[in-house]
Amino acid sequence: HRTGSTNRALGYLMAFNAGAINAGGFLVLKLYTSHMTGFMSMLADSLVLGQTALALAALGALLAFMTGAAVSALLVNGARQLHLRSTYALPLLLVAVLVLLFGLVGAVTTHWTTLFAVPLTVLLLSFTMGVQNATLTKMSQATIRTTHMTGVVTDLGLALGKLLYSSYIGRAAAAAQPVHANWGRVRLFSGLLGMFFLGGIAGALGFQ
Repeated sequence: HRTGSTNRALGYLMAFNAGAINAGGFLVLKLYTSHMTGFMSMLADSLVLGQTALALAALGALLAFMTGAAVSALLVNGARQLHLRSTYALPLLLVAVLVLLFGLVGAVTTHWTTLFAVPLTVLLLSFTMGVQNATLTKMSQATIRTTHMTGVVTDLGLALGKLLYSSYIGRAAAAAQPVHANWGRVRLFSGLLGMFFLGGIAGALGFQ
């Protein structure tokens, strides 16, 4: 039985984690691995330009992220089937172990080239972020995303627009959508965005 406050607290922590991994991973690999938009564009561009190695790299990252999301679903549904008390503990533990693995052997795995023409570290981080994003998405009924900020910034803009409308323009709308509910969404998405940013600073400093 989860509450909104526990979901928010975990969301903030995991957004910080994703920001740190994304920034630190970029300094190691020159690639952002927490979101797949860039890799999808890289795949399309590389196919048009005939750059096979880059196309394979993008495909590998996409498949690793998707596989991580699938593993998260397997762990969560398996925990429910077994009636485990902590449904989301296993995928979160897996994320922790994979981040620790990256910290311990990241420098080594940057030299281990895979069949996808990228270091093993790229696939490791993409897989990790896939596990994390799917877990938080499933836990919060798709209201909290932590590994990419495009949706968060969009939701923040929507929440601000609704807040302004219900507060100053549409008084009738305020009854259907209370102002405090809009403020709650603004605080949530601002918090996720801020924690991702702080995590990025921590990840960059930690790498240095």
